[in-house]
Amino acid sequence: MTQTDLVTGAFSFTGSFVAERLLQRGHGLRTLTQHPRPEHSLAAQIDTRAYCFEDPEALTENLKGVHTLYNTYWVRFDHGENTYERAVRNTKVLFRAARDAGVERIVHVSIANPSVSSSLPYYRGKGELEEDLKQLGVSYAIIRPTVIFGAGGLLINNIGWLLKRLPLFAVVGDGQYRMQPVFVEDLADLMVEAGSSRENTVMDAVGPETYTYLELVRLIRETIGVRSEIVHVGPRVGYALGRVLGWIVRDVLITREEIIGLRDDLLISHDPPRCKTPFREWLEINRGTVGHGYISELGLHYHKR
Repeated sequence: MTQTDLVTGAFSFTGSFVAERLLQRGHGLRTLTQHPRPEHSLAAQIDTRAYCFEDPEALTENLKGVHTLYNTYWVRFDHGENTYERAVRNTKVLFRAARDAGVERIVHVSIANPSVSSSLPYYRGKGELEEDLKQLGVSYAIIRPTVIFGAGGLLINNIGWLLKRLPLFAVVGDGQYRMQPVFVEDLADLMVEAGSSRENTVMDAVGPETYTYLELVRLIRETIGVRSEIVHVGPRVGYALGRVLGWIVRDVLITREEIIGLRDDLLISHDPPRCKTPFREWLEINRGTVGHGYISELGLHYHKR
């Protein structure tokens, strides 16, 4: 019989690459999503259903017959009722529904350097979910990416977009805090590989290169061929500038929490890299499209389509 898997957010950035690989393997595929996209190239091949976190019994029904759950559900920042607290609560409901439905394996996307004792709600929530999953009684793999790049990724594209349009680009502090970017397709490969195992495992998903944030911005600037001047500002000024630009593009460019996470070196791994694609190589190949248009977080996840 054909194995049926479920990818939460199969039409999202990371989820779509995971879904594509599972379909290529001949798996039946289901998704839970808040944003059905009938125009998506994979939509006709995917059984699309609602999250319905408020109805655990219905959620369990939606998970029946699923072998492996690939969970990418999360929120980048608090927005209205969509808070970190709610995301943690919803994910726990999802985990229990999967267990009750007889799901055999859960592959869960976390974040590098999570901690239940973190002062940052993003990292604390991810840490809490990891501990919850470990106690669930279902075979699991926890994948911890850092900054994800690739076609459709927000961060690298929007840095390029700003560099192309602004005479000055603000870097908070000295910019010497580090990042270890991971290619989204490498991440998807790692997740699907983890789904075929039975071993309980926790692994970082990072690429082979480490950059300081300043090095990363300079590399993007040079590769896409622009001359925006880089200026250094304090955290408060950086956040304020982000708020102003966010108001202009009707989006959230950066949060205080993201600034703190960057400066605390939370976007690197202390393990050997498991993903092979160098950011520099990908950027050179895609230099003509990076920053061509702005990608809105709010537009992707909250505004009505």
